[in-house]
Amino acid sequence: MYKTFYSLSREPFSKETNPPEAYQGASYQEALAALDYVKRTRGIGLLIGEPGAGKTFALRAFKESMNPSLYHVVYFPLSTGSVMDFYRGLAFGLGEEPKYRKVDLFYQIQQGIERLYHEQRVTSVFILDEMHLAKDAFLQDIAILFNFHMDSTNPFVLILAGLPHLQAKL
Repeated sequence: MYKTFYSLSREPFSKETNPPEAYQGASYQEALAALDYVKRTRGIGLLIGEPGAGKTFALRAFKESMNPSLYHVVYFPLSTGSVMDFYRGLAFGLGEEPKYRKVDLFYQIQQGIERLYHEQRVTSVFILDEMHLAKDAFLQDIAILFNFHMDSTNPFVLILAGLPHLQAKL
């Protein structure tokens, strides 16, 4: 009934909404600007918000805004698994066949990131969603995994997203 009244061709605010069709509210624009800053500086960012605020939608818009010849996006929403599941997922996301031991996976992921960055001039972008559910061991390994050359370079972009209590957890 309201679709006819407002001359809408489909349901508003559905999951099928494309980012260019989204309402460009101040919070949405601020989130995209912050994500773009993290991308430009090859940094680490945190996107937090209440359930239903549009975090994942903003992440999807961010992903779709990137040139695939310059950025390789790995979206990883599985934050409730083990640390090994996390490593395997990142290796798969990089197009690698995951090794079996944690230390081997660690080096495989770092080498994959560096190979993309130095040989192909492609920046890996890791979007880790629902991180408020992650175990402490998972979060601790992120700091180690994304430490390159004694923390002197970032050949990647890392975005952590989740509910507000993720900030306190970090």
